[in-house]
Amino acid sequence: MAKLYLVPTPIGNLEDITFRAINVLREADIIFAEDTRKTSILLKHYDISKPLRSYHQFNEHRQLASFMEVITGVQSTALVSDAGTPGISDPGFMLIRECIKNEIDIECLPGPTAFLPALINSGFPSEKFVFEGFLPQKKGRNKRLKAIADEPRTMIFYESPYRIERFINELAEVFGGERPASISREITKIHEETIRGSLSELSDHLSGIKPKGEFVVVVKGNS
Repeated sequence: MAKLYLVPTPIGNLEDITFRAINVLREADIIFAEDTRKTSILLKHYDISKPLRSYHQFNEHRQLASFMEVITGVQSTALVSDAGTPGISDPGFMLIRECIKNEIDIECLPGPTAFLPALINSGFPSEKFVFEGFLPQKKGRNKRLKAIADEPRTMIFYESPYRIERFINELAEVFGGERPASISREITKIHEETIRGSLSELSDHLSGIKPKGEFVVVVKGNS
C-alpha cells in the first residue's frame, strides 16, 4: 500500500529533527522537496541518499497528476518543505487533499514550526491564538487587517525581511500604535532575536536598519 509521510524539517538548526523523521527519510522510496538544493544539504548532513523530486507552489497545480502517479507507484513517499512542517504556509495542501481523495494513507510527523517558539517567547496568552501566516501582498491585505483588528486572541503572522517594516506600520495604523507585539527572527539560529514592545516602538526599532531573516510577528489580542 502506498503511503505519504509529511516530514517536518529544521527551521534553522539542523539538529532540530526527530530520530523518527530521519528514519522515515532513510526508508522513503522518494522524497518530494520544496527546494531540492536545501533538502540535499539536510540529507547529506545525516548521510541519507534518496531520489528527490521538486514539489513547490509553482508546479503543484499542473503536475499534481504526475505526483500522484509517483506516490501510487512506490510504497513510501516523504514530503518536506524548506523548513518546518509541510502545509503550514508551505506547499502540501493540494497533495494531501488528493491523497485523501484517492484513499492513500497519510501520516504527519510532529516536529519544528516557527510560530510556536515565537508565540511562547512573546509572553502573550498562548492557550488560544489565531495563526494568520502570510497576509495577501496586495489585494485584500488591508481588508483582512481591519477584519481582525478587534480579535481578542493572540495573533501570529509571517513576514519577509523585505516587507517587515511596512507590515509593522500597517499593523500600527489599523490596530493602534500602542498595541503590544513582538517580532522574532532567525529562530534556532546563531543570531536568533526576539524584540518586544508596542507596535510604534517596534516600528521605530526597524526604521533605518536592513532586517535579515524571516520574521514571525505576534500581536496581543484586543482586550
